Amino acid sequence: MSQAEVVIFHNPACGTSRNVLAALREAGREPKVVEYLKAGWKADQLADLFARMGAKPGDLLRVRGTPAEELGLTRPGVGDAEILEAMVRHPILVERPIVVTPKGVALCRPAERVQPLL
Repeated sequence: MSQAEVVIFHNPACGTSRNVLAALREAGREPKVVEYLKAGWKADQLADLFARMGAKPGDLLRVRGTPAEELGLTRPGVGDAEILEAMVRHPILVERPIVVTPKGVALCRPAERVQPLL
């Protein structure tokens, strides 16, 4: 990623994701848009994003509208490695949108969380 590059890991079906993309563009930033449901995730990619956010996989585990519960990912004691592996197999398990700018990386839910990254 270049110093000035902005990336949004985006789901076009998500209203919050669309709002964050619009906010980036209104701020004069044309981000690289990664539709992660199509592109998928790599374990090292997610681990890097989580580390840069100071988060663990469980912090960004999306439960609503996903197979998280049926996969047993919401039970007590599930480890980070198991959640990360499931996220790679099932990209929908990752909360969205995640935005990367030269100022940092954040889960921008709610959409206002993008402001400090601009």
